[in-house]
Amino acid sequence: MTIREIRYYGDPVLRTKADPITTIDDRIRGLVADLVETTDMDGRAGVAAPQIGVSLRAFSYNVEGKVGYILNPVVEELSGEPEEIDEGCLSVPGLWFKTKRYPHARVRGTDLDGNEIVLEGDGLMAQMLQHECDHLDGTVYVDTLSKDERRRALREIRESDWF
Repeated sequence: MTIREIRYYGDPVLRTKADPITTIDDRIRGLVADLVETTDMDGRAGVAAPQIGVSLRAFSYNVEGKVGYILNPVVEELSGEPEEIDEGCLSVPGLWFKTKRYPHARVRGTDLDGNEIVLEGDGLMAQMLQHECDHLDGTVYVDTLSKDERRRALREIRESDWF
């Protein structure tokens, strides 16, 4: 297990739709172990595989003391009235922007043994599920902002010391 380096906004892997995981082998087990270890830190709600440079459909999470992972997640349900909430991203460090998210989300995928997993929740869990699934589709949250907010976000990104 290794804490992996996070890729930053502008890295092409963050713009690429991740491939499904078709075979569970030692490489995938190692990926999951690295994702979980990389996420299991204060202030990290989730890490998608593309954020550590691997274009596969997997993410780990750390929400309300529960740490886990899911492979090949598919969003099954988004419900409630979308709300603008403050959102940040490890791939856009130090910057937070108002992002529209549904207050409830449900995602279905599998674990390393091929068993079905359903992750569901409100609040931070719903936000994390939407955010990480977006990463797997090649979308970084700043790409979903309103035109004016996105313009401001891109300016702040260009002015950041990490870009």
